[in-house]
Amino acid sequence: MKTKYELEYTFNTSPNFLYTRLSTPEGLSEWFADNVNLKRGKFQFIWEGAEQEATVIQKKTNKFIRFHWEDDEDQELYFEFRIHTDELTGDVALLITDFAEEDEKDDAIDLWNSQISELKHGIGL
Repeated sequence: MKTKYELEYTFNTSPNFLYTRLSTPEGLSEWFADNVNLKRGKFQFIWEGAEQEATVIQKKTNKFIRFHWEDDEDQELYFEFRIHTDELTGDVALLITDFAEEDEKDDAIDLWNSQISELKHGIGL
């Protein structure tokens, strides 16, 4: 049984700039996967020869994008990138929602931390 978890990362960049890194094949291949293609409305993520497809199930420009892995039989599961801007400070936060088996959660979080580090490095933070 997979359980939902959320992670939050702070970014010193504009929501628009960050959103392009989360919602386009070019942006995602900079940090999330070795290569990302968009074919027939599905995102194809490639890591070291392994390939996974995901469909965008919901999105709002510069706010959030939610994907569902095609090979995940549970239609309720997804991973989501949500951008939150603090109205007072203007700070931009990236909230990631994902699901993992309890015994895989720590590894999944480590992987996100590593990938977000790549993302921050890629945009010069």
